[in-house]
Amino acid sequence: MENIQVLLKQGAVGKPCGAIVKKGDRVKRGQLIAVPTGLGANLHSSISGEVVDVNDELILIQPDAEQHKTYEKINKGTNLEMIKEAGVVGQGGAGFPTYIKIYNGQEDKPVLDHGYILVNASECEPGLRHNILQIEENPAALLRGIHYIMEIAGADKGIIAIKKKNRQAVEALDELLKDDPSVERHLLPDIYPMGEERAVVRECLGIELEPDKLPSAANAIVINSETVYSCVAAIEEQKPCIDKWVTVRGMIKGGSQAHVFKNVPIGISVRTLVERAGGADEDCGYGEIIMGGPFMGKSTTLEAPITKTTGALILTRPFRDLKGAKVGILVCACGGNLERMQELVQKYNGTETCVCYCKQAQEMPNGTRKCERPGNCPGQVQNNLDFKKAGCEYVIIGNCSDCSNTVMASGPKMGLKIMHMTDLAMMAVDHPLYRTLRVSKQVSQDLDVVDNVEDNETVQ
Repeated sequence: MENIQVLLKQGAVGKPCGAIVKKGDRVKRGQLIAVPTGLGANLHSSISGEVVDVNDELILIQPDAEQHKTYEKINKGTNLEMIKEAGVVGQGGAGFPTYIKIYNGQEDKPVLDHGYILVNASECEPGLRHNILQIEENPAALLRGIHYIMEIAGADKGIIAIKKKNRQAVEALDELLKDDPSVERHLLPDIYPMGEERAVVRECLGIELEPDKLPSAANAIVINSETVYSCVAAIEEQKPCIDKWVTVRGMIKGGSQAHVFKNVPIGISVRTLVERAGGADEDCGYGEIIMGGPFMGKSTTLEAPITKTTGALILTRPFRDLKGAKVGILVCACGGNLERMQELVQKYNGTETCVCYCKQAQEMPNGTRKCERPGNCPGQVQNNLDFKKAGCEYVIIGNCSDCSNTVMASGPKMGLKIMHMTDLAMMAVDHPLYRTLRVSKQVSQDLDVVDNVEDNETVQ
């Protein structure tokens, strides 16, 4: 077994943890090895072995030849205390410490005033499968976890937000929810970005939040479904957050289907999971490896470690060569940031010529951008005119489903060749490209609902 790299900063938010072990120490699976130095969460070893290096970025552990499924249990305490000690973080995004999100530190005043726990079970990024499989296999644990979190946060109601296409998971939940009036499920359309937390609030509660507002402004907390399962493991099994469910797919030998790996030890390499999935397709090759989803994920390497926030690894189709053609970049708050888009232009061998932002991509004080109304986008005619004026032949966009639709309404008519940042990933997982949104009526007798089903289809 390879050495395990436990990064001291596991997500996008917070500060690196401080190691409490040193080189030469022996550690057991589940043992606490690093603690927060500011905003952060405890880190535990995902394997048993010897610490062979400690630096400012990571703890490197050489595993013992024989590994066991048992682990060092966290101390018993209140449910909140065990979630905190286990080091549970948001496992669908930036990795914000869960105990902080669900509790404000005041014993006599819960974070919510008889509000809502909104469980994001949308598995919003296309091509991913691990969240839904977890629900299909153990819906009862999700429901128990919702009640634990409702009690801690002071919520009276739980709502599970899940895409209507995930019929098996929906039916499994509905069977349980028949006898639980305090929790319900809400069906989401299969468009991106229905998993953005303000979109979840809007869809479930009908409240439109401003970009600078958190769900707490709607008396709600949005929490990823896998995070709920980690809370259950901490409370019921005294298990620290030492493993992760991960989807691996794309340019893999044997086909593009989703390979879901359960309880992946934090710190193992991307290479190991790719090899377990069958290895990269040597005949066709691949363009890049995306850690995370096609929209918000980052390019990574085979040697990079899995973290608490890693949801997927996608091996994309190889990049085509644009031979230096002029490329415009349209940055959307729901997709890759400017640096990510610039990276893609370089990999396509294009010449960055013009940069525009979706007019709803509002800049925040910290320099990031948030969409004013995620999933409901205005026209992009002016941006397309700017690209045309700058002499662009191609435009690469990172837009949500509806925003891509508005780009396509005018861009091709101006002679612009539109590429989406997700194209090579979508091709690799046999998913329609993000171009034009098609709306149709579909009656689902199994779920006893009439839905507006919105799909993205390729426009040649």
